[in-house]
Amino acid sequence: MSNGFESEELQRLREQLAALTRRVYNLEQLVHRRTDSAALTATPAEDNAPVAVPHEQTLSPAGEAAPAAEAAQPQAPAFPPVSTAGHRIQARGGSGSSLESRIGGQWLNRAGIVAVLVGLSYFLKFAFENNWIGPATQVIIGIVAGLAVLFWSERFRQKGYPGFAYSLKAVAFGALYLSLWAGSQYYHLVPPSVTFFGMVMVTLTAIALSLRQNSELLAAFAMAGGFLTPVLVSTGQNRELALFCYVALLDLGMAWLVALKRWPRVLFASFWGTAALFAAWASTFYTEPQLATTLAFASFFFLLYAIAPFADRSLSPFSNLMAGLALLNGAAYFAASYTMLEQHYPNELAWLCVAVAGFYFGLARLLHKRGGSAAPLYVSTAVALGIGFLTVAIPVGLTNYGIVLGWLVEAGALFWAAHRSRSFLLRALGAVAFLLGVLRLVFVDSTASQPLLFNPRFGLYLLAIAALALLARYALAEGGTNSRQWAGAAILALNVLALVALNFEVGDYFRPAPGHPLSRVNWRAMETARAFTYSAVWMAYGGGLMLVGFWKRSPFLRWQAIALLVFTTGKVFLYDIAALERGYRIAAFIVLGAILLAVSFFYQRNRARLTE
Repeated sequence: MSNGFESEELQRLREQLAALTRRVYNLEQLVHRRTDSAALTATPAEDNAPVAVPHEQTLSPAGEAAPAAEAAQPQAPAFPPVSTAGHRIQARGGSGSSLESRIGGQWLNRAGIVAVLVGLSYFLKFAFENNWIGPATQVIIGIVAGLAVLFWSERFRQKGYPGFAYSLKAVAFGALYLSLWAGSQYYHLVPPSVTFFGMVMVTLTAIALSLRQNSELLAAFAMAGGFLTPVLVSTGQNRELALFCYVALLDLGMAWLVALKRWPRVLFASFWGTAALFAAWASTFYTEPQLATTLAFASFFFLLYAIAPFADRSLSPFSNLMAGLALLNGAAYFAASYTMLEQHYPNELAWLCVAVAGFYFGLARLLHKRGGSAAPLYVSTAVALGIGFLTVAIPVGLTNYGIVLGWLVEAGALFWAAHRSRSFLLRALGAVAFLLGVLRLVFVDSTASQPLLFNPRFGLYLLAIAALALLARYALAEGGTNSRQWAGAAILALNVLALVALNFEVGDYFRPAPGHPLSRVNWRAMETARAFTYSAVWMAYGGGLMLVGFWKRSPFLRWQAIALLVFTTGKVFLYDIAALERGYRIAAFIVLGAILLAVSFFYQRNRARLTE
């Protein structure tokens, strides 16, 4: 019995050992397969995936078939996966790997291209110096090498190396342009017309490749080559019509390319290319007899780049770039037209600015109707440009007080339009127009002596005060913290402007007439009377402002009145008491005291109301 029991126990131990051996072997195989899979696929999810033992027939180390029942038994917990840190770093492309990839795949690539070009240039230079290669052969070698590199780059693109292929294409296009230029301008082997045709064909090839391969970079190469072509084939002669017709066709092609492929940066760059060519030509060749042709081309370029940024709704992700292009385009057109028309055709320039303003207002209306996510920005840009052209048309077409009048009327109209449309932009632009008018009125148009009160200058001050009152009224009607701040600033500026206007009237009233010099005694008397009048006017205005503050129950107005009265009191006690003669001094103190007592009386009488 004992031997039988021991033999059965030993048999069970052997079976358990065999089962454990099979399980260990299966787990080792799973770990190896999982490690190989992680190294190949390198997905983060597989690194953390639990090890699942498949319910299938497996082989033991001895080659015995494990029973299906044993294979289906619950397996022991999976062992911790074997570390695959090295594979993980390589597959996931961490910071070290990305830097390595950038250095090896990009920097070394570019350095290699530069090294090859430098080596070839040294070789060619050595060959040229030793007369191994003639001029015609040099040009042919450059063209053949450019074409060869261009076709060679396609093989790398097809094999999945687009960055390297584009680098080779850049080298190829550069070699073709330079070879054509050398054949025409350096060696004079072919006429400029043939070279121009060849460069146009290179540009068209680059455009075709950019469309076929959907590559914005190739489009940029084509654009750069296109704008360099007239520079490279230039003979130093004035050929305005041919130059600008070519640039117009190139701009139309770029605009079509942008509309087709949604590449707004190409459009932005083509604008700079057009502006650079236009400015370079104008600085060298422009004369007044060419005005009509030059202005026509400038207007064409302006209209193209005014409409193109807003032509496609899908460019809304680049709305800021397109709005910036619209602003630059408007500024460039005004600069060009001003340079051509300002000296001899100022009225025509003013009407042109008005026409452009109308164009922008119409464009803003169309953009508003069209809608889209970028519509508010585009509409605001068009409106701002329209108002800007209208604002500059005023000083161009008007003179003296007419300029101030135009700006103040424009400001009032913008304040009204801002109130109707609840537009902060229109209100801000109105404030700019108002500020321009007031600055010119104060510093330019207020120096000449004029009759007291009944003069154009005082009328313009009243108009400016009315515009501020209109702004304050609209802002208070709209309500809100921002609008109240606008109203407060307008009321404060209104009172300051009124005092400035009254000061100018006082100064002109006591200014001696031209050609009638005063004696020392009379001059002293006039200065005394003027100083007293300033104090009297300030005291009277402060008292009136205080009454209005009580009437409107406005602490803001009352505080302004108090500030003015305190300043006037300081002037009377610190300056007038020494500068004025006895009679004026007595009058100044009596008037000041009376006003201060009256203000104090109103405060005491309305104490309860003020507290409320």
